[in-house]
Amino acid sequence: MKAAVINNFGITPRYEDFVDPVPSNDEILVHVKAVVLENFEKGVAGGKHYSSKNMYPQFPAVVGHRGIGMTPDGKLIGFSIMWSPYGSFAEKAVAKNFTPIPDGIDAEIAAAIPPSALTSLLPFKNTVKLNKGETVLINGATGVSGRMAIQIAKLLGAGRIIGTGRNETSLKLIKSLGADAVIDLKQSDENLLDAFEKEGGEKGYDVVIDFLWGHPAEILMQSFVPKSMGVARKRIRYVSIGEKAGSVANIKGEMLRTSGLELSGAGKISPEEISAGMMQVWDWIKENKLHMDIEKVRLADIEKAWLRNDLEGKRLVIIP
Repeated sequence: MKAAVINNFGITPRYEDFVDPVPSNDEILVHVKAVVLENFEKGVAGGKHYSSKNMYPQFPAVVGHRGIGMTPDGKLIGFSIMWSPYGSFAEKAVAKNFTPIPDGIDAEIAAAIPPSALTSLLPFKNTVKLNKGETVLINGATGVSGRMAIQIAKLLGAGRIIGTGRNETSLKLIKSLGADAVIDLKQSDENLLDAFEKEGGEKGYDVVIDFLWGHPAEILMQSFVPKSMGVARKRIRYVSIGEKAGSVANIKGEMLRTSGLELSGAGKISPEEISAGMMQVWDWIKENKLHMDIEKVRLADIEKAWLRNDLEGKRLVIIP
């Protein structure tokens, strides 16, 4: 079969011949139909992720850890947890952990939308427990997952949604997706602090979903610090999901003491909650309520696709 193969960490995958995988008794052989090229895949294959050596204990290896495949009886399934040296960026894969894809949903949509949707849906529903009418800020709203978070916050009944970003065209686009206001991060720290305070208003933010972290998060959390003495006016449930702007943010004690800030990761989410979230996402897809800019690329062009950096808000889906 043909596959995207690496011979060491940090090497751009090449389109090469690779020995077909052979399923064991509890696995099935599937023909791969669609795989999403995410930064996660690049990070793991680059040796930069904590799971890199676990996922790639030997070389050569096929990249990718999940995808959409077709079973021998013609059914689409989502599969994950590949066994080295086999990955999902290939014409064929073996699947042990898989879920059926509802009828009527294309492989490309099934590959691209659910992972991004769950990234914010699960924290909204289970970590911060978003209530209808609450004010939400999406820090890093112009990326793929940020745009999805805007749509999901709207679908869950958020009262006001503010999105941040650096691309002017994308900032305009997220308003069409449901953002009530946008904040351009390309301004001085002083002006950015003023913008965060202004958009928060007297009532402030209820929920923050942060895909950026780093310096923008520092300025944002500084905006929560009250200007007068007293107890916290409200809870600010802040979930850190990504770190596109940096892995370190300087958190001062004053940002926590009287601001009401409650800082967390996505939190512990049960398999049952993930399953319920997945069912909700399928329903929204079938109702055409979730939208994503998807570009299909042939597996044969994996080298060019891997090196692309022009994907603001767009998801690449690899088609074998």
